[in-house]
Amino acid sequence: MREPTIAKNYAETLVSLAQRAGDLDGWGATLTEISDSIIGDSRVANFLASPKVSVKGKVEIITKAFQDRLPRLFVRFLGAVIANRRQHLIPQIASEYTLLVDEIQGRVNARVTVASEPTDAMRASVEKQLGTITGKRVVPHFVVKPEILGGIVARVGDNVMDGSLVRRLENLRGQMLGRAS
Repeated sequence: MREPTIAKNYAETLVSLAQRAGDLDGWGATLTEISDSIIGDSRVANFLASPKVSVKGKVEIITKAFQDRLPRLFVRFLGAVIANRRQHLIPQIASEYTLLVDEIQGRVNARVTVASEPTDAMRASVEKQLGTITGKRVVPHFVVKPEILGGIVARVGDNVMDGSLVRRLENLRGQMLGRAS
């Protein structure tokens, strides 16, 4: 079985456990924090990847570290991932988990490119307008690129809505050159 499929299977299992616990978002945030610590801290990544520490030892350490801080089923899930030697997939599992929860809760993520840092009012307006267009709750992720000059470019899934000033100027130029011929 390929790693993306394996990661999705683990994510589906964790979604099921989180739904039973009634805390999809909380478990997702926890998994994302663990994933971020694996990606961002080489000591954690090296510990999990080290052949010098037995699988049993890794599970025991993780269990002791989290037993009083996380739900028992969540800790057991982490232990199972490590026991099956899939700890390197935790970042992928976190990503798949987020996608599954977004789907369940009717959310979509949008990549919104703007020319300058957006205000809170602009963020809210973009979220509302994209929600109206898609019919879903939109979670915008803003990226600042001054080269678009103004306006916004929003990507929701495969759909791109380009309202940038650069695009408008290109269209105007094309119209003017087309009419001048």
